[in-house]
Amino acid sequence: MRSPAVTTAVEKGRAGLVRLAAAWAPARRAMARAADELSYAARVGDVVAEARTVRPHGDSSIYGDASYFGEGRDPSGDRQGRSGYATYDRVSSNADIAAFMLWRNFAARRTLDVGCAKGYLVEALRELGVDAHGSDVSPFAVEHASPGALGYVRVGDLAQGLPYADAEFDLVSALEILEHLEPDDVPVAIAELARVCGGVLYATIPSFGENASGHDGHFDGKVRPERLEHYRTLPRRYEGPIPKEDLALDAVGGPVEGHLCIASFQWWTARFADAGLERRVDIERRLYADIAPAGLGRFWNLYVLSVPGAPATLTESKCPGQTLAQLGLVHPLLEHAAMEAALAEEG
Repeated sequence: MRSPAVTTAVEKGRAGLVRLAAAWAPARRAMARAADELSYAARVGDVVAEARTVRPHGDSSIYGDASYFGEGRDPSGDRQGRSGYATYDRVSSNADIAAFMLWRNFAARRTLDVGCAKGYLVEALRELGVDAHGSDVSPFAVEHASPGALGYVRVGDLAQGLPYADAEFDLVSALEILEHLEPDDVPVAIAELARVCGGVLYATIPSFGENASGHDGHFDGKVRPERLEHYRTLPRRYEGPIPKEDLALDAVGGPVEGHLCIASFQWWTARFADAGLERRVDIERRLYADIAPAGLGRFWNLYVLSVPGAPATLTESKCPGQTLAQLGLVHPLLEHAAMEAALAEEG
C-alpha cells in the first residue's frame, strides 16, 4: 500500500504529464509510443518469466537444449547423423509456406501452433493479419522466440494440459509433434488438442501406408536399415505403431529426431476419430495442391480434422484460382522449382 506522500507525488507527476501532452503534440506521440513499448515489455516479460520457472517434463528435456535448435552445430549444415536441427531459422523451417497455406485455406481469426519451437509460423501468420499464438514444451525456445512471435508463445505441454481455454482457437496446428510421443500417450495429447480447438486441427505426422489424400507414406528413415525389408513385405493392412526396438536410431543411439510413434495413416486417422475429430480428405487435397510447387508433398504427411459443429465457412479458400506465389509467397524452394522448370523448357 502506497503512503500518502507517494500518492501525492504520483498524482502531481501524472498531472504534469497531462499538461505537457495537452500543450505539445510531439509529447503526446512520444507518450503513446512509450506506453506501447512498456506494454510490450510487460507482456514479453510475463511470458519469459513463466518460461524460466518451468522445468521440462520427462523426455521433453531433450528439446530444452540450445543445440537441438542448431546452436553450436557445424555451420555447414552437416548434422553428422544427430537428431535436431543443423540450422534452424524461418526459411529452413518452411514457416512462410505453411503460413500462406493455412491463411489461404482457413478463415481463422485466432490460431494456436502447438510445438511452435521459436515461433516462426506464429510470426509469419501474424504478418498475414492472423491473431496467431503458439506453445512449446521447450522453455529455451519460448524465451528465444523470433521477434514477431515473442510474447505470443508460451510454455505448454500436451501431457500436462495447455494453458488455454476450451475451444479458444479457430485453428490449431501441430506440425511434426505427435510422433515424438509414446503410442500410449497419443490419445491424451490428441484429446488436449481437440479441447482447445473450436474449429479445425491441422497436423503433419510422418506416416506410412496408403494415404487417401496425397502421397503414400513409407518406412525409409523410420525403421532400422536391417529391418526395412521386413516392413516392406508386410501386408498393406499393417497399421503399427512400429515397436521401439525397430525404430531407426541416430548417431548417438537415440530414436531419429526423437520419433517414438511411427504408424500408418489409418492408425492416426482412427486415433483422431477416437477423439471425435473427422478427417477432411477434401481439404487435405487442396493443401497438397498448394505445396506441390515447392516439392513438399512427399515430405509433409498432412491431416486436417474438424471438430463437431465446426462452421463450414472456416474452410473456405481464399482466391482458389491462384497459387501461393501469386498471392505473395516468396521462398527459395519456389525459386528453385521455377529455375528448374525454365531450364527444362530450354532443354
